[in-house]
Amino acid sequence: MTESQHKSGYAAIIGKPNAGKSTLMNRILGSKISIATHKPQTTRHQVVGIYSDENTQIVFLDTPGVISPKYELQKAMMNTVVRARKDADLILFIFDPTDRHPTDEVIELLRTINKPVLLVVNKIDVTDKSAAEKKIAILKDQLRLHSVHFVSALRGDGIDELMDSIRSLLMPGPPFYPQEDLSEHPVRFFVSELIREQLFLRFHEEIPYSCAVEVVDYQAGEELDKISADIIVNRKSQKGMLIGKGGKAIKELGIRSRESIEEFIGKKVFLELHVKVREKWREKENWVRNLGY
Repeated sequence: MTESQHKSGYAAIIGKPNAGKSTLMNRILGSKISIATHKPQTTRHQVVGIYSDENTQIVFLDTPGVISPKYELQKAMMNTVVRARKDADLILFIFDPTDRHPTDEVIELLRTINKPVLLVVNKIDVTDKSAAEKKIAILKDQLRLHSVHFVSALRGDGIDELMDSIRSLLMPGPPFYPQEDLSEHPVRFFVSELIREQLFLRFHEEIPYSCAVEVVDYQAGEELDKISADIIVNRKSQKGMLIGKGGKAIKELGIRSRESIEEFIGKKVFLELHVKVREKWREKENWVRNLGY
């Protein structure tokens, strides 16, 4: 095969919170690269996932859900979306037809774009198709869409056809990354994300949204990796909730986080978690930046 036959490009996955962006990327890659929970705004960073086969490489940019930002952390999240829109060769606009709220912010973001926009209608396994068609007709009026695809990111329905459509839009070119790479992020990044995922799964209300996770020490060994991480909270009262009575909540969080990290890296882990208070860190630009957003 000559190099000119190889195709490569960047695809940004853009949509509202909870539309299934991370689930779609994980499904395409066949591996859990982006954390996904039932709660909106779980994704905060642009997570890069790399799909490679013998004649294609697609670099997927999974982005935070599009919202109107209210504080510094959310502003940083939306800057990530705007950057992905600029960097990508094509856009996957993932749309949840069961969502009752308008998609105005996403439409505003994509209206002026001069790149192919593929509308990916997700959750078709739980959607009435005729009701979905009415909503799609409105989107077709508002945006120039290259094509419409019906998928279930959870079950994998319609993914092959979507991939064929993406491939057809890529330009000839060499791969950007080695074929075995699934992401450009270091292991530390995934460790902090997996701990953050457990915060979303184990705590309610405001707590997971108020937390950031910083891996302060990572010592990789042949059979055991030793990891120390800080969980940064927004208010003093949240520290007590995270630790729990007699340290029960933090212990349980540590166990679940350790299990998911071990599954991800494929070896044993010793994990130490500490809770630190940084008053109103989400509203302070320097703290948002220091914590990697």
